[in-house]
Amino acid sequence: MKIIITQGEAVKKGIWNKVSKSFGVKEEDEVWENEQFILTEEQAREYGLIR
Repeated sequence: MKIIITQGEAVKKGIWNKVSKSFGVKEEDEVWENEQFILTEEQAREYGLIR
């Protein structure tokens, strides 16, 4: 299973730091609020999005 999350959703859920690190996004990189990131089921569990 794959989980899609936007940058804005990740910020609201407080997991943006983890998501950005997983995808190699740096502070100086431009990221849009509606930019999507595809997480594996394992990542989603690790970040507390699913059980």
